[in-house]
Amino acid sequence: MQFDTQAEGWLRDALAGRPITKEECACLLQFPETALEASLLRAVADATSRERFQNQGIVLGQVGVEIAACPGKCKFCSFGEGHTQFSASVMSEADILHNATRFTASGELFALFLMTMHTFDFARLLHTVRTLRERSPLGTQLVVNIGDFDRVQALELKAAGVNGAYHVCRLREGTDTALDPERRQATIRTIRECGLDWYNCCEPIGPEHGPEELAEQIFLGLEYGCFQHAAMRRVYIPSAPLASRGQISELRLAQVVAVIALATLGCRETRSIAVHEPNLLGLAAGANTVYAETGANPRDTEQDTTGHRGRDMAVCKQMLYEAGFSQLLVSQGKQVSLLETFKS
Repeated sequence: MQFDTQAEGWLRDALAGRPITKEECACLLQFPETALEASLLRAVADATSRERFQNQGIVLGQVGVEIAACPGKCKFCSFGEGHTQFSASVMSEADILHNATRFTASGELFALFLMTMHTFDFARLLHTVRTLRERSPLGTQLVVNIGDFDRVQALELKAAGVNGAYHVCRLREGTDTALDPERRQATIRTIRECGLDWYNCCEPIGPEHGPEELAEQIFLGLEYGCFQHAAMRRVYIPSAPLASRGQISELRLAQVVAVIALATLGCRETRSIAVHEPNLLGLAAGANTVYAETGANPRDTEQDTTGHRGRDMAVCKQMLYEAGFSQLLVSQGKQVSLLETFKS
């Protein structure tokens, strides 16, 4: 069995701290996920990430606070207008607070996310953020996963206690969605300019997305300086227009995670790498972050993802432990021992 010598050279350089280039990223993604080169890629990414993040894992928790026929019409989302099978619903404030408490009560959650549809009630969101800021443990970050917003709204969110925002110009945005990629990128610039942490992801990856396309999307995160980078595969939803295209394997997803980990080596803003949905292969390929979820979930066919696709805190912590992480980062500069938590 022969090993590609060019790929070997890039990986040796990465071990020495050199980030891979966009062209190298695309080349490394051309290898089948079962190839020897892909295996070594995952191993190198795992080793560099554990050193980079001091073998600390992170758990993030997301509360999906509403369901509606979303005008984004994303062809991979269970809420897309024109194909959703859900009836509209809004989580009560009491339920939002209850779910938030379940995630944050132990003090082990790094950040709590609030997710809405693309269009949302901004005044209600601000009120919820202020309430959660008052009741969340000191140090827990608050992050929004919402539709496009402007500078004025960003500053209001920040003043209310929001620390960051998850916002992505996704693969084939404007083709597989009804959203404007320029508007998505304008919101990303707003997030960065207003001093909020930007949570990014290469998503939603399907079998049809080639190496060059993935590389372009991955490097958008480096261009704007993301606080978190990640990879997420498209999940098969029978009612979604893209269902017939299928989904990639977790092994292929881990390969993309590995490339992201090595591409971001020189990005000082990037503080974590996530794999979504959470899995052990990704956590052994450069990722150190997973999400717990409750409420609405765009990859689920149940109204409440709890107990379905959504993991809880205990499962996420167990997964990080099984992947070999020794510490859980719970706030900037503070961590707890996973080894102590799970020792017999």
